[in-house]
Amino acid sequence: MSAGRSRSTSAASAATARPSVPGDVSALRTRVVSALVMAPLVLGALYLGGVYTDILMIAVGAGMAFEWARLTAGGTRTAVLTAALGVGAGIALFALDRPGWAAGVLALAALAAPALVGRGSGLRGRMWLAAGVIYLGAACLGFLALRHRPEVGLLLVGWLIAVVWATDIGAYAAGKSIGGPKLLKRISPNKTWAGLAGGVGSAALVSAPIAAAQPELARITWLPGVAGVTAAGAALALVAQAGDLLESALKRRAGAKDASGLIPGHGGLLDRADGLAAASLVLALSIGALDATA
Repeated sequence: MSAGRSRSTSAASAATARPSVPGDVSALRTRVVSALVMAPLVLGALYLGGVYTDILMIAVGAGMAFEWARLTAGGTRTAVLTAALGVGAGIALFALDRPGWAAGVLALAALAAPALVGRGSGLRGRMWLAAGVIYLGAACLGFLALRHRPEVGLLLVGWLIAVVWATDIGAYAAGKSIGGPKLLKRISPNKTWAGLAGGVGSAALVSAPIAAAQPELARITWLPGVAGVTAAGAALALVAQAGDLLESALKRRAGAKDASGLIPGHGGLLDRADGLAAASLVLALSIGALDATA
């Protein structure tokens, strides 16, 4: 009788396990379809530049601010909308060549949104919200500043996007295949030191041929040739993964798996652009500082 029970239990377990395979396939299909729909729109807008990139960044910036505020504002709608509208308006003013006004609107939104949060959020929640408005707004302005650079804007953002994508792919592949010690288990349980190394190495490998094919990249970034661009790609990979960890900390604090469900199979805009936001800000500030001291 015990053998019969064992066989029936195994059969039941197998039957229970089988539905996960179609479920995984369905989830993968959803991710692929979403990517196939969104990637051409995003890349097309970035390639065309001008007003197309401006509109894209206004929408993305406002959307990321909306998600960030939802995770920090304790469900206060007025605070969430103030953060989203403030970031979107700041990006729009920057696109209209009003950088001073853009900075002022972002600062005002960073002050106003936390003031509208309900008492349940606490001081830390308000600080997270204010920091998010400034951080995301500045990151989007940095990306636009890079894309708006005459003649070389597309090269700069193309390299930046290639570095961030290579970082994500390399980190995932190395983390899954090698595993090993966790990077910051309390913040992001799935990230490993091997994944970090894989992301940095992949970003460097992508940067080298781009720099060799486009010598102009080293000049506009004030870097010493192919070796300098390769090293900068590795450094930006570290920045991108820091941005990823920042968003992981935000979601863990809020008890959320994803920033939102805006992109089927992928989560929210923050889930897709966290690394790119951090890398855009650092690259734009670095080139701007070097330009200013030249």
